[in-house]
Amino acid sequence: MIPKPAMGLLISALCCAQLATALAQNAAIPSIIAKVTADLERLDGAVSQMPDSVPLRSRRGDCHLFLAHFREAVADFEAMIALDPAQDAPHWRLGIAYYFEGEFAKAAKQFEKYHAYDGGDRENGIWKFLSQARAAGIEKARDEMLVYTRFDREPFPALYEMFAGRRTTDDLFRDLAARGLTADSRVMFFANYYAGLNEALLGHRERAIELTRKAVAGDRGKAAGSGPAYMWQVARIHAARLESGAE
Repeated sequence: MIPKPAMGLLISALCCAQLATALAQNAAIPSIIAKVTADLERLDGAVSQMPDSVPLRSRRGDCHLFLAHFREAVADFEAMIALDPAQDAPHWRLGIAYYFEGEFAKAAKQFEKYHAYDGGDRENGIWKFLSQARAAGIEKARDEMLVYTRFDREPFPALYEMFAGRRTTDDLFRDLAARGLTADSRVMFFANYYAGLNEALLGHRERAIELTRKAVAGDRGKAAGSGPAYMWQVARIHAARLESGAE
């Protein structure tokens, strides 16, 4: 069972129905939430003692994000940049926090900054597109998609083509199958997650829920050794928001 303090923190960000859905998707979720909540409590004490510590603000911002405390995550991430301006350009996590907080124009700008820092990461470009699509519409977002000239990692080139409107979700999965990539759990985590977000953007809510559930239900949450993979945490939150109608 989730400890009462953890339950209270989570319900402050997610309604009861969202919580039930999220927990049903993966048996590891309750223990993950409990661990993140315990980490947050420890970090609150540490930050109170050292409020100017960039590493502590970074770790606490992540905990807030994973518990869907988006405003608090933004505050910690922005504090990092105020303390050390060099943190700004590479701070894609702030872009994600802005997105979930509904600050879509700020999110798009943050991902543009990251593109200037690292021009080869199409996943960043997808988040810029998603943010701009929410702020200004799909067509404008497609017209202003970031340009990539070199390969980065699977399945992002194909995903980028999908978001650009040059292939469908079904085209994406056929391509992955034809190239023998469907047995790779990492590839399929990202394929299911971002294909789900594409379907949501197109108004296909049931398909979006189906695909994001698949992403969260996989083993990606245990793939980072000492803790859950970062984007699995983000996908978990996104899946719950889609099911609740908040996204």
